[in-house]
Amino acid sequence: MSAALPNTSPGTAIVALSRSGSLLARDLRRRLPGNNRLYLDRRFEQPAAADADVQVYDRPLRPVLQQLFTENRRLILFMPVGVAVRLLAPVIQHKHTDPAVVCVDDAGRFAVSLLSGHIGGADELTREIAALIGATPVITSASHALDTLAVDLLGSDFGWKIEAASETLTRASAAVVNSDPVGIYQDAGHSDWTAARNNLPQNVTVYPTLDALAQSESVAALLITDRVLSDAPALLGNHPLVVYRPPSLVIGIGCRRGVSRAELDNLLTEVLQQRSLSPSSIAAIATADLKAAEPGIIELAAQYGVPLQTYSAEQLNQVFADLPDAGLNKSEAAHRLLGVWGVAEPAALLAAGSKELVIPRQKTRRATLAVARIPYATHPT
Repeated sequence: MSAALPNTSPGTAIVALSRSGSLLARDLRRRLPGNNRLYLDRRFEQPAAADADVQVYDRPLRPVLQQLFTENRRLILFMPVGVAVRLLAPVIQHKHTDPAVVCVDDAGRFAVSLLSGHIGGADELTREIAALIGATPVITSASHALDTLAVDLLGSDFGWKIEAASETLTRASAAVVNSDPVGIYQDAGHSDWTAARNNLPQNVTVYPTLDALAQSESVAALLITDRVLSDAPALLGNHPLVVYRPPSLVIGIGCRRGVSRAELDNLLTEVLQQRSLSPSSIAAIATADLKAAEPGIIELAAQYGVPLQTYSAEQLNQVFADLPDAGLNKSEAAHRLLGVWGVAEPAALLAAGSKELVIPRQKTRRATLAVARIPYATHPT
């Protein structure tokens, strides 16, 4: 019976089943960048080539492979596809949670994307492996095979978050690959979301307005926005609707000492709801250097999983001088106490690299908040 392997969670596990596969696996591990660990059958390990990142296993392989499946982000298996499928079948769950799995044959001729091709990254890993060892990549994902738009990968390079049920994603993806008309509307985030933007499939059209998309013959809609478009489902009917949230909003915050995260979050939530903006599009929290150690602000940034960016009094005051017509709110009290004319508004503008606010200063007795949008070009054509 195989002993349990140490739970080191290296991220990528490379497993070989045969002697020839072990040689190929060793070669790939030397070439493949990142934190990788090699797992070899004890019979084919080379004692003279001791390596802390090489583990040996005893057969049967099934429990070993299933343990690695649950502990790693990526699996590269030097074994037949059929063997991999039979061994992993009991632990396969869902493409959103399963690790990427790639199979390579013992001759190193083919690298096959087996599981979690899109979302898990197996397709990209397959291409990388094939390039490193001179193999032919085998990728059967429909969008890859047809060289078309991958709905579940759109904007992934830019950190976009998808808001759609798995069934909706499937229906929208099917519309793309089946050459049904699909419409895209964008009003925030990077516009260069695909290097081949001018080579979109003929059935995919980018519309300048949501109304134009709604009036089109599109049977699926992809919306790239930081706004909460509550009327979109009614406008688009029963067609599948996939919403992408780009990290485009910067929240500027000023507060008195000791203000809690909960109080700041209540203000933030209320302001975003009033202006129909999505918290999923928050890109950063910004404040003054002198507030950099404020626990409430630090905890708020951690809650949303975004960086906290801080600026000196000189930088904040310079915004007021550079943008005299931006309608920024000067605070005599803040200038008297802290030496700055304001914190929330100029901090938001500096972090966003913008010259105008989406939401000007909103305040409670103990905190101020403003919102700026990172000025990416929009409405790609």
